[in-house]
Amino acid sequence: MGLCFSSTPADEDEPDSHPQFDGGNVTLITTKNAWDQKLSEAKTQGKVVIANFSASWCGPCKSIAPYYVELSEKYPSLMFLTIDVDELTEFSTQMDVKATPTFFMFKDGQQIDKLVGANKPELQKKITAIGDSQVPTAHM
Repeated sequence: MGLCFSSTPADEDEPDSHPQFDGGNVTLITTKNAWDQKLSEAKTQGKVVIANFSASWCGPCKSIAPYYVELSEKYPSLMFLTIDVDELTEFSTQMDVKATPTFFMFKDGQQIDKLVGANKPELQKKITAIGDSQVPTAHM
């Protein structure tokens, strides 16, 4: 399981480089306002939010990003977000992100789960459990 600890990135002169952190059904969040809007939207739609706090310089973040995009396509009933910890440093600190990647799961604006590190099997297990519980049931 890989993780990166917050530090000064080596290539700080490339702030716009987001190595495939978005795509599929993943939305890249670059402002606190965008975060608030997406959380509100998810609450209104009854969706669970999966939030990936990553950094463009973090190797494990880059390695799990394509898998995260894949999961977003497999579970369209969930809302997948990626937050760049370097762009939203203060917010990441408020969320108590100490290492990247850190995945948070929110339902109705409340945190329901958390996973630290690029652990594909554990991430899949958590998302599958949430995704399967989100399947709408027919009311007769």
